[in-house]
Amino acid sequence: WLGSINLAGDGQADRKNHGGVDKAVLVYAASHYAAWREELGAPGLPHGAFGENFTVSGLDEASVCVGDRYAIGAAEVEVSQPRQPCWKIAARWQVNDLTARVEASGRTGWYVRVLAEGMVEANDEVLLLDRPNPGWTVARATSVIRRHHDDAAAELAAVPGLNAAWRERLLRIAAGRL
Repeated sequence: WLGSINLAGDGQADRKNHGGVDKAVLVYAASHYAAWREELGAPGLPHGAFGENFTVSGLDEASVCVGDRYAIGAAEVEVSQPRQPCWKIAARWQVNDLTARVEASGRTGWYVRVLAEGMVEANDEVLLLDRPNPGWTVARATSVIRRHHDDAAAELAAVPGLNAAWRERLLRIAAGRL
């Protein structure tokens, strides 16, 4: 069951940084695993290794946009923000610099909010329903916040569907306060 704050059975110890309305599900591109398996010398690195709820084929940070709406099974979701990886993946795989490597690689994943709850299953098709912000890929949004691009921060802050916490941070960047 994909509910409004998380996927059934997905316990989050840290509700401040994980789960909730704007970050109900973490999505990660299946295509990233080949590179990680090689880079980490871990040929058996399983899907889910980067903390994601959904590992998807055919989508990545360069093809998914903030505000995109998708149907997955009986649920509908909306991309709310890029993911900023946390220390837990480095601790889990005992690779001290893994969090920094994920961020530097741009292979971060993205969060979605649930617009319509419903049942989802492995191998459900992920169908794009709407793309209101085609110029704001997850990769571009990540670049703006990571590199503090003041000129683009205000523009990104105005993008419909963006997580409010990101919006506030971007407005601080645009005002030169970060």
